[in-house]
Amino acid sequence: MNRRDLLKTATAAPLFIPRSAWGANDRPTFAAIGTGNRGGWLHRTFQKLGAQCVAVCDVYEPYRERALKESPAGAKAFVDYNDVLALPGLDFVTVGTPDHQHRPMLYAALQARKDVYLEKPFSMSLDESREMVARVRATDRIVQVGMQRRSMPFIHNARKLIGDGALGKISLAKAMWNWHFDVPLRDDQPSGKLDWDRFQGPSPHRPLDPKRFWWWRGFWDYSGGNMTDQGTHLMDVVQWLTGNSSPRSAICGGYVANARKGEVPDVFTAVFEYPDMMATWTLNYASAYEFDWSITLQGELATMFMDRRGYRVVKDPGGSAQPWTASPPKDLVAEMPDKDSGELHQQNFLDCIKSRREPNCPVEAAAAAVAGPHMANLAYRQGRKISA
Repeated sequence: MNRRDLLKTATAAPLFIPRSAWGANDRPTFAAIGTGNRGGWLHRTFQKLGAQCVAVCDVYEPYRERALKESPAGAKAFVDYNDVLALPGLDFVTVGTPDHQHRPMLYAALQARKDVYLEKPFSMSLDESREMVARVRATDRIVQVGMQRRSMPFIHNARKLIGDGALGKISLAKAMWNWHFDVPLRDDQPSGKLDWDRFQGPSPHRPLDPKRFWWWRGFWDYSGGNMTDQGTHLMDVVQWLTGNSSPRSAICGGYVANARKGEVPDVFTAVFEYPDMMATWTLNYASAYEFDWSITLQGELATMFMDRRGYRVVKDPGGSAQPWTASPPKDLVAEMPDKDSGELHQQNFLDCIKSRREPNCPVEAAAAAVAGPHMANLAYRQGRKISA
């Protein structure tokens, strides 16, 4: 069987149950905790997929009021997530808040016996990851972490292709994300009511600094920066497709190029060592060349290039005695044009809260995915190699 035939017969495992599996009077109810950019998208998506929103919660009044308008009549709005979790008849919550709130909100939801859709990155540190995994596994709750590529059919097919030996032994994985992200950090006062103390939560409490609210991902108090934001997605795919867990070591170099009012680097390269391969993770928010995300997996038989449009596989010419005199080979042996859709991941979670089966991104996978980026952040901030 050649690679084209293999691709034609390869099918991803079923990723979701049709929505009709939910009866007309059996719609799951949920509350959206955090309704800003990503949290607002989750709020709208779960309603689109048939779940019923009964409450929204946000520390910023304009976000909260917007989400309430996008909810059914009778939904309630809250500032304190503990008040949300006290509601009777609530099936699950979404947590789409800044990273530093993930752990306390997850623990509170588990204590209230709610299932949880938790946005990535899973944690703020390696120690947090270990503790959070243990806490989840001490319950019977369904927790899905928002690494949506684990629910995309073309990535499942790519994984099968690699497992069937299409690339041979993989020596190097290269993950990249390029955006020309030159919008200045906002520094204007929020126009609506903001509960700044609740926003800060477990982080060090500081006087209100508007840019820390508008672009919290630019500050170490509230996130792992761009490293864990996009890196959690891509390093998860790299590890999942190559059969690796977290790396043995990490080094990182980078700097703040455009977002100079922030603390986290917006141009960097991290290098990860695994038992039988290496990986690099490069982000450049100062250039749109090769725009958006991509992953290249270089094997001894072939190389796979993947982005949000699908994947392509080309044969390796082989043999160091055959020096390259022109462009890389164009011998395409497999391809799967597609597009990445995040909604399948939310659908998988809805299916799992009904079936009580393990979701596509369990907490162990989420912890392993963010481990390398956490190590790279330590390497960057301490100026040394970090070993597991």
